[in-house]
Amino acid sequence: MIQIIAHRGASRERLQNTLPAFQRAIDLGADAVELDVHVTADGTVVVHHDPLIHGTSTKPALAGRPIAEMTTAEVASFQLSDGSAIPTLAEVAALLANRLTLYCELKGAGTARAAIDVLRRSAVSSAVHAFDHRMIAEAAAYAPEIARGVLEVSRHVDAASTPRAVGARDLWQLVDYIDESLVREVHAGGGRVIAWTANDPDVVERLASWGVDGLCSDDVAMVRRVLGR
Repeated sequence: MIQIIAHRGASRERLQNTLPAFQRAIDLGADAVELDVHVTADGTVVVHHDPLIHGTSTKPALAGRPIAEMTTAEVASFQLSDGSAIPTLAEVAALLANRLTLYCELKGAGTARAAIDVLRRSAVSSAVHAFDHRMIAEAAAYAPEIARGVLEVSRHVDAASTPRAVGARDLWQLVDYIDESLVREVHAGGGRVIAWTANDPDVVERLASWGVDGLCSDDVAMVRRVLGR
């Protein structure tokens, strides 16, 4: 069965990468969520897309400072546009445990080991992926038991070689560069193809017909409808 992966939670309906977005993904019947992580100066893994926080802090002097330069308490002082706080990876893992798979994008520099340590301590089914394939190679050496993936925008001549080079299972491929031959190549190499970001019903239907393994989408309800689930 094709996995329906809520991109940064149910981001079509809730503010992305927040606990309400992840809870809504559960409510909508997603199989998994995808999220982004950074590490604070004192070592807490937090869930946010950008290195800078798009929110309002009770400490105005923190505005514009990168997450990597702030403490956990300083990050917690921010309020996002929906009124929620920036969640920690541990909080999200606890919410999803025994419910959904957690796909963790290693966004900030040096996040691989810190994020893996959190995932190891949790009860959630998980995997990590990144645009920086060096972090996936590091994850493979540090925690070979945790599944891994590589993010790609371009279409490589030998698509299966990209994840294989760093011991990854999943090829996270931009939908614009997926065709049936890519799916065949990756499957023949023992890997899986996860399409991102699949927000158009016709594209979802076409990708499903080619046999992709996962559909990462902002619109979980639409994907469920197209797949007849």
